[in-house]
Amino acid sequence: MVRYAEPGVVEWVESGGGPLIAIPETVLPFWAGADGDDLASDYDRACEVDGIVGLLPVGDCAALVLGDEPAATCYLPEHGTFVRWRAANTEEELLAGVPDALATADWEDEVHWDVPGAVVLFDSAWPGGETDRTDCLRVALEPGPYAVRAAQAQPGPETWLDFIQLRRLDEGQLSGQA
Repeated sequence: MVRYAEPGVVEWVESGGGPLIAIPETVLPFWAGADGDDLASDYDRACEVDGIVGLLPVGDCAALVLGDEPAATCYLPEHGTFVRWRAANTEEELLAGVPDALATADWEDEVHWDVPGAVVLFDSAWPGGETDRTDCLRVALEPGPYAVRAAQAQPGPETWLDFIQLRRLDEGQLSGQA
């Protein structure tokens, strides 16, 4: 696999060409990836997600699909955000633009994602039980509901990135929902 992201400040995950997916650790064995006997594999379902982000049922939970196009992706816990590298000359240049780009991003409508705890980000073509054999990133999340929003940003003339931001919701924020 070609690596576009340089080793450095953060850990990047890449795919072989399809979407990345963040699956709760508790249901990783239920994700078959591109394997399976069904007409449509789990990987096929992930590829059908339209847009930057979407949710897919996996076991008794949902997985977060990072759709649109494959891009090297990291998680910045200080911002609660997955950052997808679309274009930049260096990792340093890309990461330097994150704070201002987050503040000025034009966010899409949010979706709500309930997670039982930590999730694993990896190439959706891989079975969940084989994440030890591929690039993956464990993201420690507190169990509960999250608001997930996505945006595309261009913090510099040659720097483009996507954000998928997670914001933990409390019970008071959920009571107003239908």
